[in-house]
Amino acid sequence: MSETSKIEWTDATWNPVRGCTKIAPGCAHCYAAVFAERFRGVPGHPYEQGFDLRLIPEKLLDPLRWRKPRRIFVNSMSDLFHPGVSDAYVLRVADVMARANWHTFQVLTKRADRMGDLLRTKLRFVAEQRHIWWGVSVENRKHGLPRLRALTAAPAAMRFLSIEPLLENLEQLDLGGVGWVIVGGESGARARPMNPEWVRSIREQCRKAKIPFFFKQWGGVQKGKTGRLLDGQTYDEFPRTFCRADPSKDFPDDSLQGYSKGDAAIRGVA
Repeated sequence: MSETSKIEWTDATWNPVRGCTKIAPGCAHCYAAVFAERFRGVPGHPYEQGFDLRLIPEKLLDPLRWRKPRRIFVNSMSDLFHPGVSDAYVLRVADVMARANWHTFQVLTKRADRMGDLLRTKLRFVAEQRHIWWGVSVENRKHGLPRLRALTAAPAAMRFLSIEPLLENLEQLDLGGVGWVIVGGESGARARPMNPEWVRSIREQCRKAKIPFFFKQWGGVQKGKTGRLLDGQTYDEFPRTFCRADPSKDFPDDSLQGYSKGDAAIRGVA
């Protein structure tokens, strides 16, 4: 886990899974894959195996030890609902999120169908906990809109969209049931361009729907120079958070005893 994050819409990252596989146009220039592959073959590095999918059970309990409340992006370097991650392991991650309810957890996936199926069944116990936010990536209409429909059909107290990288105009989105929208352009050497009118369209749709709008970046080859201003304004809007402020009163340090991070049930890959 990283106690800080450069990702503008979160405070920290937690990666009990590392690595993923590309499944859609939004994955084409994946920042996580580019980063991880730089270290393939480096002995002892967390990404010695590059971006190959791996479970990291020794990271499971980190949020329970982290007592200062913060927003936590779950699996910034993977996808919790990747088919290679067993249901048993997903449930362990969810159990930690349920226990560590002084944090706000931001779960983001491109595997929306599996997430929806589990929220209706095995994950129903966390589906409506308001400190856990469930989100999907939306990069275009063909791939993103089916994820949006799967998300809004699933039971969840808080749903959000990460429209990044925004690759085309997304007019007339059905935002019913969505509680937050993030928009951003692609960054890096091969970044695909983003039209400002596409961003303005989503901003206005959020305004009409009374949904918090967060503009992350214009992106491009040098995202530091292109910045985050949209029509002269920075948009850092967040939904209201629902988390317990002081975990120390009823979650003492010794409460972790007996919660095994070496259980065989969490070590297998589906």
